[in-house]
Amino acid sequence: EGQDKLEPPVDEFGMTPFHVFCSTIIGPISGELLKVLLDTYPYHVLGWKDSNGKLAMDYLVTNWTETTASLLQMALQSWMFSRLERWGATSWMNAMQSKVQATLEEDDKERRLTLWTEAKSSFAQYETMAAPSILEMALWKREIESGRSNNGAKRQALDRGECRCVCGSNVVI
Repeated sequence: EGQDKLEPPVDEFGMTPFHVFCSTIIGPISGELLKVLLDTYPYHVLGWKDSNGKLAMDYLVTNWTETTASLLQMALQSWMFSRLERWGATSWMNAMQSKVQATLEEDDKERRLTLWTEAKSSFAQYETMAAPSILEMALWKREIESGRSNNGAKRQALDRGECRCVCGSNVVI
């Protein structure tokens, strides 16, 4: 997903179109504009920080309104929840939905910022924990699909257990 999408331009402040959009929300068409950005650029761009160390979504949380709350939900669906779903991490997904829901429901600005920071931190931890497993699965898949040559010419299919031992993931991880 997102492989055929454009890499966004970044200005001298490290801001992507998402940063600019989220820091200058105007009018009721904001949801439609965000959808255009999400359709144009890969979701991982939402995880990029600008020169102030802020994600685009940080601006939504800081400038809180009903509109920015709904935009945050849209952005998180692409950036966070769709990834957790692809990883098959149901318990992580439930935990993150709970943290995000608490953030969305919080009226106190300082508490909302704290909850948002905790949610981002938890997601970063999940990414760190998931990365080796995803890499290992990719290596296994490559090994299963490629087979192995016994005499340099003949290829044979390998079973999953054998691939795990010979795919090289133990060296990488």
